[in-house]
Amino acid sequence: MNELEKFINQVIHGDALEILKQIPDKSIDLGITSPPYNKKEKHGGWLVDKVRYNGYKDVMSEEEYQSWQVEVLNQLYRVTKEGGSFFYNHKVRYEDGKMIHPLQWLLKTKWNIWQEIIWNRRIAGNIRGWRFWQVEERIYWLVKGKPKELKSKHAKLTSVWDIRPEHGHKEHPAVFPIELPTRIISSILDENDGIVIDPFCGTGTTLVAAKLLGKKYIGVDISKEYVDYAKKRIEMAKEEERRILKELSLYSIELTFKERKARGFWK
Repeated sequence: MNELEKFINQVIHGDALEILKQIPDKSIDLGITSPPYNKKEKHGGWLVDKVRYNGYKDVMSEEEYQSWQVEVLNQLYRVTKEGGSFFYNHKVRYEDGKMIHPLQWLLKTKWNIWQEIIWNRRIAGNIRGWRFWQVEERIYWLVKGKPKELKSKHAKLTSVWDIRPEHGHKEHPAVFPIELPTRIISSILDENDGIVIDPFCGTGTTLVAAKLLGKKYIGVDISKEYVDYAKKRIEMAKEEERRILKELSLYSIELTFKERKARGFWK
């Protein structure tokens, strides 16, 4: 068994940073995650009163939090293959009336920010009137080197993704919908084999999507409860296939970019 094989198709209970340090260089094809947002267990809204995770206190100082995220992202860069991608979901936060933007720490990592995608959740978590209701989050497409060009059927989905928040799996306060990792995995890996990692896997959404799309996966979470839940969810992955297939039905195109140009559609 090589160093990587012991991680393949596993949901690992442990600290993300410590587990990442054990994974060999340039071994991962694609990563997707949404880390804890450092909301300090007090910034809730009408949907969620207080965001509290099992087995983890989301209460770092902002400086410590950003340094931690940079360190995790740099470890992910190390384990990712040349040309590989990592999709990082976060949101713009506000503390003491000031904006805290993910770019503040992403620009300090080794990654190249290839694209900023707007995830339009179409629903606001906080409906006070201090600002226009925030219905979006950001998904940053980070690359190591230069990625392969997307096929037309994927690129046409645009940089604004209208996907409703997850309505199930209430055991976790911040589950993202399975359509989100499905779109990423299908677009980036397409029909190719690959290893997908989620270092903050929670209830295992990314891992279920990877399994149903025929990819290998590695999940890590510091909560034993979430790890156990993710393992059971993966065993029952077939029950979520309908949503995967519905998302994949969006990926159809009659003509490629090259064919459209050849026929003079863009003269």
